[in-house]
Amino acid sequence: MKSSYGSRSIGRREFIKSGALAGIGVGLALADAASASISQAPRVERYASLGRTGMRISDISFGADRLSPGDENLVRHAVDLGINYFDTAETYRSGESETALGNALRGNRKNVFLVSKTLAWPDTNRRAIMQALEGSLRRLQTDHVDVYFNHAVNDLARLKNPEWYEFAEAAKKQGKLLFTGMSGHAGHLTECLDYAIDSGSFDVILCAFNFGQDPRFYQRFLRGFDMIARQPDLPRVIDKARQRGVGVVVMKTLMGARLNDMRPYERGGATFARAAFRWVLSNHNVDGLIVSMTSREAIDEYLGASGSRAVSEEDLPLLWRYAQMQGASYCKHACNACEGACPVDVAIPDVMRTRMYALDYGDLRMARDEYSPTQRRV
Repeated sequence: MKSSYGSRSIGRREFIKSGALAGIGVGLALADAASASISQAPRVERYASLGRTGMRISDISFGADRLSPGDENLVRHAVDLGINYFDTAETYRSGESETALGNALRGNRKNVFLVSKTLAWPDTNRRAIMQALEGSLRRLQTDHVDVYFNHAVNDLARLKNPEWYEFAEAAKKQGKLLFTGMSGHAGHLTECLDYAIDSGSFDVILCAFNFGQDPRFYQRFLRGFDMIARQPDLPRVIDKARQRGVGVVVMKTLMGARLNDMRPYERGGATFARAAFRWVLSNHNVDGLIVSMTSREAIDEYLGASGSRAVSEEDLPLLWRYAQMQGASYCKHACNACEGACPVDVAIPDVMRTRMYALDYGDLRMARDEYSPTQRRV
């Protein structure tokens, strides 16, 4: 693979050693290869300040979207290893995720941060939003959540609904939530994030972000590749959030999570998941990431990247190979190039996203839940 850098053409290995990717928005640097070795006792190695909230969260944190009752020991294992930030939503497993978290964290609430989410639409009134929050609190067995998100926002009208802000003010006064956030990963992500940040009314953003979403990864590192990531403004928005004191948590960091495809190419402690996490965390505007945690082994593997602020030389070939293997078939979050293309108005982006949950994640229940009419309301 050849890439132009300055006025000369250089090979991939020389390109990596030259540090040509440094300063392109992800803070790429070459870390010692030993940093990729498997830890005998993986633990959280870094806690980051979440914007202006004063919360210090584990840099790799627990996404509970696939958690069900019976999985409580996974949560306890994560706590034992230092994870202190747990992300859920009322829609995850139809509320079962919150129930499982509540059971697992009973008696340990003061040592962790709990965040949840709701779908507040343009016409949802404050009473309905308050009822949703109170339902989450009951399932979580707590009197408050640390951050409450307006979930999966892809429409400015949802952010312009005054009922959300009146609800948030009332809930804060009652001590039912401490901070508010906006989450999203669809086609109008950057404009919604810009509005949320500029409003000054959101303390945290949660957005999709991975190495395959930065166009410069493809343009500079895979110059001949025929697919270029969308949302070129996303790094700018994340930088603006940092400047405004808004906490930044990212998701969808594994670019489709087709982990098994990469096992034949992994050596020792250098795994694709760790490489993808290090890429994200090398962007110093990112406070932390959440990832679905579905087994003790996965938690141990993921925490092998905790504390990293740079990408190692061992990581780059894994990212490059994954992009080559999956780039043409991966439906990029926040692309939306196909929006409106279907003559009978099939929601193509939603179909592709739920296909990913069904086939790549192997989670048919999640796919069905996410494709339900209540999830897809616009």
